[in-house]
Amino acid sequence: MNTSVREIHLSSQADFSYFLRVDWEGRGLGFGFKLLLTDGHKAWRGKVSEAVVNEEAEELEMAKEKYIQDLQEALTEPEPSASYCFTLKPHPPTSSHTVTLTYEKMQKDISFKLGSVSLDAVKEPAEAVREVLIHTLQQGNELQQHNHKLKEENQRLIQEHQNITEKLKHYAESIETLKAELYSRFVLLLNEKKTKIRSLQESVTKLQETRNSDEQKNKDCAKLDRTAGHNSEDDEYEGSTDEELKEEQSAETSHPSSKDSATPSPLNLRDITDVAPCRKRRFRHLGPPELAVKKQNPEKKNGYECMFHVVLNAARLCLCSC
Repeated sequence: MNTSVREIHLSSQADFSYFLRVDWEGRGLGFGFKLLLTDGHKAWRGKVSEAVVNEEAEELEMAKEKYIQDLQEALTEPEPSASYCFTLKPHPPTSSHTVTLTYEKMQKDISFKLGSVSLDAVKEPAEAVREVLIHTLQQGNELQQHNHKLKEENQRLIQEHQNITEKLKHYAESIETLKAELYSRFVLLLNEKKTKIRSLQESVTKLQETRNSDEQKNKDCAKLDRTAGHNSEDDEYEGSTDEELKEEQSAETSHPSSKDSATPSPLNLRDITDVAPCRKRRFRHLGPPELAVKKQNPEKKNGYECMFHVVLNAARLCLCSC
């Protein structure tokens, strides 16, 4: 059972208060409700059934949900959002007669009737007033307990808010400390990386200089090798060869001296020994052994060896004939 008590004022007697108690079952007034009206001395009771509620909604051509909402706001809300007015007939009421309570809604200076209910006089109005007072006290106590719970909850929330604020301050200080520490570590690491990069750059620069110097040395050595090769070739061409020696010998044999023209003599040992210095002189003009080995053609070398063996064989034949 749901119960509500509110103060109402009659439109014809605005300075006098009445107390209206409404009891209903279910989720709203659509299933019917009971009314108790009292001025503190006299009391009247009445009842509105579900069928009456439906008839009044049909007369007003309103949806039942909208009608129940307006009805509940007019009869149960302590401070309704819209303006509602009440009339009581007959007025002034008597304790031995039935009265009719009419409730209307004011909207844009126009009032329309929401409904009306017949109330019968209560034989013992003091008991009815006592019920209203008890319900009011109970409701006040419930509201006070609820208010106390809300205060406790508010105090708890305030305490939690303070604790959270302190924790947030502590976290903020910790974050700032951590930021400073991380920044110092980052700066230290950055300086180390800069030093390492600088050293690597210096190493790269030294390696490039070394490479450039090696390339320059290789170029100089190549130039020296080419110059030495040209000089060795010139010396080789300037020295006497085996062909030249043969030509000289043939010239001597073809043009003998006047002294020895009458009696030609065979090749003696002194002539053979004179050949060796010429060959030594030719080898002496060839330059350093390494350069000669580098620049000498293998085919030329084999030719020289063959010619040398020919000369040696000729010398041996001469010695044997002698």
